[in-house]
Formats: sequence, structure tokens, C-alpha cells
Amino acid sequence: MAQVLKRSIKRVVANPQDIARCIGEFYRLAKSVSGADQKIAAPGNAELLNLGASDQEPDANDAHIVNIVDWLLQYAFAQRASDIHIEPCREQGRVRFRIDGLLHDVYQFPPQVTMAVVSRLKSLGRMNVAEKRRPQDGRVKTKSPAGVEVELRLSTLPTAFGEKLVMRIFDPQVLLKGFDQLGLCAEDQQRWHAMTGQANGIILVTGPTGSGKTSTLYTTLRQLATREVNLCTVEDPIEMVEPAFNQMQVQHNIDLTFASGIRALLRQDPDIIMIGEIRDQETAEMAIQAALTGHLVLSTLHTNDAPSAISRLQELGIAHYLIKATLLGVMAQRLVRVLCPHCKLARGEAHEAVGCVECRNSGYRGRAGVYEIMVLDETLKALITPGADVQALRQAAVAQGMRSLRRAGMHKVEAGLTTVAEVLRVTPGDSVTNPLFVTQ
Repeated sequence: MAQVLKRSIKRVVANPQDIARCIGEFYRLAKSVSGADQKIAAPGNAELLNLGASDQEPDANDAHIVNIVDWLLQYAFAQRASDIHIEPCREQGRVRFRIDGLLHDVYQFPPQVTMAVVSRLKSLGRMNVAEKRRPQDGRVKTKSPAGVEVELRLSTLPTAFGEKLVMRIFDPQVLLKGFDQLGLCAEDQQRWHAMTGQANGIILVTGPTGSGKTSTLYTTLRQLATREVNLCTVEDPIEMVEPAFNQMQVQHNIDLTFASGIRALLRQDPDIIMIGEIRDQETAEMAIQAALTGHLVLSTLHTNDAPSAISRLQELGIAHYLIKATLLGVMAQRLVRVLCPHCKLARGEAHEAVGCVECRNSGYRGRAGVYEIMVLDETLKALITPGADVQALRQAAVAQGMRSLRRAGMHKVEAGLTTVAEVLRVTPGDSVTNPLFVTQ
């Protein structure tokens, strides 16, 4: 058999019900794909030559296309995907899922079927199906197989071979996670709660896109949003709807920016304000103004680590004395993949990623955060000068008890949660104490 197939064959034990389900799913999908493709390939029973028939798309509401989209979403939920990418290419359109931060190839569609699937999803997301020249955004609400309501955020982009569509899957369970589940150790939790318990000032969460900043903020806000306080957010877009706070979405087409949104919020008698992201000088200045007038402000910033947030604010035009007066602290974070509990292998003090069916042979299943929390005390504030030396800030913060991202990651390696390779992949180099494997 191996000679005929020209592939190595591995014997495994499988549940007959799982086999039947997989056969049903994949063969039904293959049938829908070929059925949709044939509909467009066949010229039909037209009496005259149907010019341009090959340029037409299958109907987006065709039963085959509906089946394909349904399978796509159900399979994404089953695989714990955070994003679905549908990408048109010259020969075949491809589907990829982002699982635990990395993209995995899932399926290939004929080009016309890819276009029809994108059209179907645009229609579901209340987007303009006829407009294919400019990027569009939309939303879809659906239910997971477990019956939980899930929101999908859609984004299209015109490319050389047609429209590329990305769907971000928002897991409502993120809002229900506690700080333990996010990966914060007891010491970090204590430092974080001390910061967020202040009456006024600015707290920043930093890290690249997809590092879990939003999850951390939502978990924090959910805890802060008691009946005694007015908690307002200005976001672009609203990631998850939460009844406990008042959420406002940025709308650039009517000049409702982060800065004008904060200005409006300040007239709403707020206690706590969450700003989705500080991107420009105007937003940074409004955030500072809100903190100076007695509000607690939480926001995100794109920097490599916690101390770099000081220089980033200065680059945005914020004077050093205003940073000293308002900034309470900065938390930098990353997400590391957690070893799959079904197949991880102990090798001495460390563990090794092996790979099995449960984790798509990656060796990892799920992710946890690693955190670097810098609390601004008088010693650190003294170092905030015009053109502050980030390296000196970092060394002083470590001396005051800050644990770098890489050190925090190595603690997770010691606990058997992840691997050294994974920590090195996602965390910036520890330039204070040089050794890669510092764990104290």
C-alpha cells in the first residue's frame, strides 16, 4: 500500500464515530466544492453562446456555497482558530486558520468558488457585495457548536487575484477569564491590582498586535466596573460588547476619533476611561489631560517592552514632567504557546513538544501570557528626563523588582508549561542580565 500511495503509512487507533464524522464532513465538503465549481464550468442550456460565462461567479446563496461556509465556520470553532484567512491565488484559493498564533493551511478552493465564498461571507456581514475595489469591514454573529454566541469581525482587501477576506473570531469566554487563567503569577497580580486600584493616573499595556493586550484590559475592566463607578471606553472597533461598561466606537468618516471621543467622554462624568490605543499626539495629550483631571485611564501602546513606553510617549510629544505626574505604571506582555497535555514529554528539568492529533502535531495547545510589570516609584520617576535613557530605566526597574518578559517566560519553562524555544521565539532579548536562561 505504501508503494502504491508513495507515502509512509502509520497505524493509529481511532474511534469509529470520529472516522464516520470526518468522512461525512470532508466528503460533503468536497462534493459541495466540486458541485459549485461545475455549476460555473458548465455553460448551461442556453440556446445562444453565453459570452463571458467563465467570468461569472457561482451564486453566493447557492446551497453548495452555503454548505462550504457552514463547514468552514464549524471547523474553525473545532480547531480553536482565532482568525480565518481566505486568500485568492492564481491557480487555487486557499484557506488558512490562525491557531495559537501561527497560521495553518486548511483547504484549497478553485478560484471561482473562493470568490463565491467571499461573496457569501460579505453578504452575511452586511457589506457591499458589488464593491470589490476598496477594503470593507463587517460583522457576523453566530453560535458555536456548544451553543455559545460568537462574533466574527470581517475585513476584505483587494489583491491581484481578487478579494482576500480575514475573519477574526472573538471568543466571549475571554471576558470570563480570571487573572490566573491569563497567566499572571501571584506577585504580578498583586502589582497589577495595586496599580489599577489607584483613583487617577495612566496605566499602559504594551506589546505587538495579537499579544493579548485586549484580553488583559477587558479582564481588568470587568473587575473594576462596579455599580459605584462610571466606566467608559472608546475603541476602534469595539472588540467585545460588555454590558458592565459604556462602550463607544471610533468612526473616522464622521471625525469621531480617539481624541474627540475622549473629549466627549470627559463631559460624561466618568471615573475610569479605557482608550483602545494611543496612536498619535492628540490622543496622548487627551489621555494625559484626563489623568490630570482626576480620572483613571487605561490604554495600549505598541512598544517592545515596558521601559520603552516612556520614550514612545516622548516621541509622541508628551513632556517628561507630564509623564512623571500621570503615569502609574506599564505592563508589557506576550503570549507563549502552552505544551499540549496529551503529548508533552519530560526531558530532565525541561519538557519537549512532541505533537499529536489533539494539537495538529504542533506539540502545543492553547496560550498563556508572560508579563513585565514596571511600577513607577520615585526612583524611576527621577530617571524620566527629556530624552530619557531607556537602558537606565530598565536597569532601575529590574532593581526595583520588575521581571523581564524573558525571565517570566523561563519561569513558565520551569513550571513545565512551555519550552525554551517558544520563550525565545516570542520574547525580546534580556539586555539587562544577558544570560538567555536567567530564572531568578
